[in-house]
Amino acid sequence: MNILIIGPSWVGDMVMAQTLFICLQQQHPGCSIDVLAPDWSRPILQRMPQVRQALSFPLGHGALDLAARRKIGKQLKGQYDQAILLPNSLKSALTPFFAGIPLRTGWKGEMRYGLLNDLRILDKQRYPLMIERFMALAYPPATELPKPYPRPSLQIDHAERDSALQAFSLKVADRPVLALCPGAEFGDAKRWPAEHYAKVADAKIRQGWQVWIFGSKNDHPGGEEIRQFLIPGLREEVYNLAGETSLAQAIDLMSCATAVVSNDSGLMHVAAALDLPLVAVYGSTSPEFTPPLAEKVAMVRTGIECSPCFDRTCRFGHYDCLRLLKPQLVIDALTDLVGTPLSLQEPII
Repeated sequence: MNILIIGPSWVGDMVMAQTLFICLQQQHPGCSIDVLAPDWSRPILQRMPQVRQALSFPLGHGALDLAARRKIGKQLKGQYDQAILLPNSLKSALTPFFAGIPLRTGWKGEMRYGLLNDLRILDKQRYPLMIERFMALAYPPATELPKPYPRPSLQIDHAERDSALQAFSLKVADRPVLALCPGAEFGDAKRWPAEHYAKVADAKIRQGWQVWIFGSKNDHPGGEEIRQFLIPGLREEVYNLAGETSLAQAIDLMSCATAVVSNDSGLMHVAAALDLPLVAVYGSTSPEFTPPLAEKVAMVRTGIECSPCFDRTCRFGHYDCLRLLKPQLVIDALTDLVGTPLSLQEPII
């Protein structure tokens, strides 16, 4: 059985989509899964053993371009038995329809009647988690989802990781690595203050750690702000990789981390899929819909009255849900997760 997945448009959602791929292989042993998605997602999909190939979707997020979607559909004609759509948009249903894929599955949304012939009605109470809404599409309607739920798990090629370490002159043998992910494409209401991140970095560097900052090009200035809060001598132990790495390099380098502190972002889900000890910082959002799926996770938030509001910017202008979340809470959570690495403990006599 050949299955085409129309992939989501965000890093975290793509990581969580692996739960669907795992369920499909359990439901249809030996099936082949291809994912049609933007090129940025290729490094994530290439690290998922369930995916046969990542197919390039050249249109930007939100672009209709009916002619291009029809052309892609015709190129895919006759290759797939089923298409499963993870976005709920009308646009996402066009290419599988033009490809004439016999079974086209997805949740009801944006008037997709006719484009989908396996149209599901979402019961949000039954499926409160995003991964449940993804996984349910692998099974006939009303099927009880098997537990325990699968977790995303990205596989790392050690040769590629070594190449990334060499490219940025990074070493991991001598000191533990704290990875910081201070960005969030969603908006400022997800970004814990740089000063708070700096205090966590300060504490860990004084314990003998090094700090690597990850993110997009837009996050590089924020990484520099974190560095500037540190005194000379400590500042040099922070490597701002935000915007300097490709996504593939970021994933491979993050796999070297001893622990991760992240905002609620795509990189948070990458860290979880690498099974790293993770402290997830929540401000305007909540872990109730898209929690990080890993064994060692601490989720910290203030829980003040106006949070979660799910706004991109604070409607009151104070960002207290983040500002009042003190660094010591994160430092304590890190200690609970990883303790003191063996290399930093007193020698046993």
